[in-house]
Amino acid sequence: MARSGRQGKAPRAGASRAGSGRPSGAKGVGKGAGKGRDFGKGASGRPSGKGAGKGPRGPRGGSRAGAGSSRSDLIEGRRAVVEALECGVPLKRAYVSLSGDARDGQDLARIASRLEAAGVAVERVPKARLDQMSSHGAHQGVVVQASDFPYADLADVIRAAGEGDALIVLLDHVTDEGNFGAIVRSAEVVGAAGVVIAKARAAKVGVGAYKTSAGAVLHLPIAQVSNLAGAIDQIKEAGFWVAGSTEHATQDVWEAPMGGRLCLVMGSEGSGISRLVREKCDFECKLPQRGRVESLNVAQATTVMCYEWLRRTHESQAHEG
Repeated sequence: MARSGRQGKAPRAGASRAGSGRPSGAKGVGKGAGKGRDFGKGASGRPSGKGAGKGPRGPRGGSRAGAGSSRSDLIEGRRAVVEALECGVPLKRAYVSLSGDARDGQDLARIASRLEAAGVAVERVPKARLDQMSSHGAHQGVVVQASDFPYADLADVIRAAGEGDALIVLLDHVTDEGNFGAIVRSAEVVGAAGVVIAKARAAKVGVGAYKTSAGAVLHLPIAQVSNLAGAIDQIKEAGFWVAGSTEHATQDVWEAPMGGRLCLVMGSEGSGISRLVREKCDFECKLPQRGRVESLNVAQATTVMCYEWLRRTHESQAHEG
């Protein structure tokens, strides 16, 4: 499928990329251009709140049996298990301690009842077994095993985009699971075709993502890819222009051609868009800024960008109608 684009206007489906040049405001990004961070003047893209700037936090849990191999599918602790239930995390099996005082027994019995009501198989086990399964010894008498998240293929995301206006959000190693979940929520709300993430060094779908996405991870294709630059090439072949959100952009989001078939690239919390990914972008944009605070974080900025795409698409369809 050919990509769309007209000088001075938002890209539209159907026009050929060949010979049309980049959309208005596009610019080449040379090697040595540096890294792009999101999205306003002086933007850092760092996540806000406790734990800002740290790596992915994923589901709590693990296994110390044998060589101490990690078990990222295990969630431990009463509060974490209840949150997993409330967020709709698919769970396969629960392990509940046989021991404990009367109050502990009542709390664990209530949690076990909720798990069984949700269709989760509950196995009563000795505390020593939970100690072996626990990553940090704070299981509080309950550990649950989450089902593997059904990641989509990139082809599934492209297929979901159909033939007309569409949005794909590609995350260049966003590592905070809370930010990741919030981005998926925003993408789903505006009707994006899907989200693309890296398989390595990036937040994955865990309890935190279920919670901050308000369950949106269950309703939107999320594709894991080994090579983001290669994925962008495939997305371009499907008719998409690629926009990188970076503080180094010379135009703001209001000037950039943010409509049509658009792949929005958002960089990591610390270093932003990597050089190789940035070189693949057709144009760059940033958020205008008047205040003195350094920037919005990546999740907030993605929401603004997604809604700008939705606004442009709505205006274009209204004019055509």
